[in-house]
Amino acid sequence: MKLIVVSNRVARAAANEPLTGGLAAALLPVVERTGAIWVGSSDRLRDSSQKDPFTAIEALGAGALAMVELPAAHYAGYYEGFANSALWPALHSRLDLVRVSHEDYKSYRAVNAFMARTLLRFRKPDAAFWIQDYHFLALGAELRSLGVSEPIGFFLHTPWPSVTTITGVPNHRELIEAMLAYDLIGFQTADDRHNFLDYLSTELNYAVDGDTVSSRYGISRCAVFPIGIDADKFAAQAVRASSHPEVSRLRRSLNRDEKLIIGVDRLDYSKGLMNRISAFDQMLTAQPGLHRAVSLLQIATPSRGTIDAYGALQGELAKLVSDVNGRHGEVDWTPIRYLNKGFGQTVLAGLYRSAQVGLVTPVQDGMNLVAKEYVAAQNPVDPGVLVLSKFAGAADELDSALLVNPHDVQGMARTLALALAMPQNERRMRWEAMMAKLQQRSIHTWFSDYVAALQAAHLANQPDDEAGSAEPGWSEAPPLMTAPRPELPALRSVSGEGFRFN
Repeated sequence: MKLIVVSNRVARAAANEPLTGGLAAALLPVVERTGAIWVGSSDRLRDSSQKDPFTAIEALGAGALAMVELPAAHYAGYYEGFANSALWPALHSRLDLVRVSHEDYKSYRAVNAFMARTLLRFRKPDAAFWIQDYHFLALGAELRSLGVSEPIGFFLHTPWPSVTTITGVPNHRELIEAMLAYDLIGFQTADDRHNFLDYLSTELNYAVDGDTVSSRYGISRCAVFPIGIDADKFAAQAVRASSHPEVSRLRRSLNRDEKLIIGVDRLDYSKGLMNRISAFDQMLTAQPGLHRAVSLLQIATPSRGTIDAYGALQGELAKLVSDVNGRHGEVDWTPIRYLNKGFGQTVLAGLYRSAQVGLVTPVQDGMNLVAKEYVAAQNPVDPGVLVLSKFAGAADELDSALLVNPHDVQGMARTLALALAMPQNERRMRWEAMMAKLQQRSIHTWFSDYVAALQAAHLANQPDDEAGSAEPGWSEAPPLMTAPRPELPALRSVSGEGFRFN
């Protein structure tokens, strides 16, 4: 089988790009181990005169990255417009932030159609396409319109909201109808799947049979695949990172016996950052004895700065941090260390291990891999405490964390104080329960479970005689460790011939 993974962007591990959980951190190890081809934007745009959309193809472990220049005429409307000013706020239940035009939707569909034409380079009888996230909801339908009959699956990394919320998205009926071109639609949680199936039955009047629905495209299965991490690998990385210069500098900068709380997020309104800082402020106000005894390291990597809601949040958050530091700080102690830059996974692993509390409090999140990374990075003998929003998808698995309502600032302040005072035996008990779940539901389990389900869903869409003659091995997920390194074709002669994987 030849697996083609598609997302808006690809991450280049060789460049040591800062990663703060999410899609990029999840897909890198999968591509490296399985031999998949990962196709996504190169962050460069093309004009209509260019013939070849590929800018580079690079090896990544056993797999490869194929980087594409997206069309300049439509990129802003597609990315800043419909994807991130309509879909993203709606998927995170923030209809008040939806700002979109009909032209943005046309650009979104144009880029989906462009990517479908680009992917034909990799089409072979044994190919399967796995589309990632909200940027490409319509990509499956575009591929079907080009005659692609191979398996096409989709996985949503964000939440899927209630029916009343998603109907606030312009063109929602056309868009969600197009999603039924996928053989398999994957979600992070059972609630997300329930909301999607509820929409199909109430808005599109489809008869939902368990987790499947029939449309003009055939049968689509909707299933839950909670995304994970390689917990053991991340734990080993955290141990090695303890001696990294930046991690060592952080530890030396702390006062004697001073505890550290850490938050690591993209600078996004879905992450609950304003309430998080306010909760830390209230804790220091209610418990003056914690002055100089604890500090918060908040890493907030800027993103989507050209969108008004993000620019406004950055200014508001910087002002709030300044106010809290001005109110509680001393000449030799700063309560909040606030950084607007990203860090590579190695440094992050060391920072997580240095912190006695991991603070992960999104108001809405598909999964949130930062929560899982924090747990994996801890010292098993003396682990820290995870304070986790009950509205993060990770809360379904990490129920031994201290779960909080991110809208309840006072409640979060009390829980933070509780986390700082938690005795070692209770910390170890909670950590061991969470770590066991992370090891059981790893990123590699997520991958193999999804691919096996995609194969089965595609077979269910075939006539009985075709299903019975499926290629040997098609009903099983590809092995994770035995994929051969692909021979990469020349940049200007990209074809599927050089990309066969076992």
